[in-house]
Parts: sequence; C-alpha cells; structure tokens
Amino acid sequence: MTQTTGRLFDELGKLLTDAAGAAEGVRKEVESVVRSQAERVLRDLDVVQREEFEAVKAMVQKAREENDQLKARIAALETKLAGKAT
Repeated sequence: MTQTTGRLFDELGKLLTDAAGAAEGVRKEVESVVRSQAERVLRDLDVVQREEFEAVKAMVQKAREENDQLKARIAALETKLAGKAT
C-alpha cells in the first residue's frame, strides 16, 4: 500500500508540474496576444511614440531658447535705436 500511495503522489506531482508548465505557456501566449492587440489599437489611434515625443520636445525647447535670445537682441537693438533717435 505504501508503494502504491507513493506512486500515486509521484504521478500527481508530475501531473501538477506538467499543468504548471502548460499554464506558463498559456500565460505567455495570452500576454503576447494582448501586447500585439494593444499595439494595434494604439497604432490605429495615431498615438505618438515616446521617441517621437522626446524628439519634438527637444526641438521645442531649442526653439524657445532661440526665441528668448532673439527677444533679448531685439530689445537691445530697440534700446540702441531709441538712444540714437533722441
């Protein structure tokens, strides 16, 4: 009887191990499908990618800095021009 019980537990252990492996495979497959569907939905919505957003953000920052420099130059030239006009 002890040998039969031990064998039963061995078989049950193998069955549970196989079931856990199968569940892991299913989990990975579901994750892959969900990821691809999410990417498709985002693509269809024309959501901007992070890399594109960061590139545009850097361009805007540079444009703002150049704009501030130009404002300062204009102010200096206007001051200089106002001084010559008087």
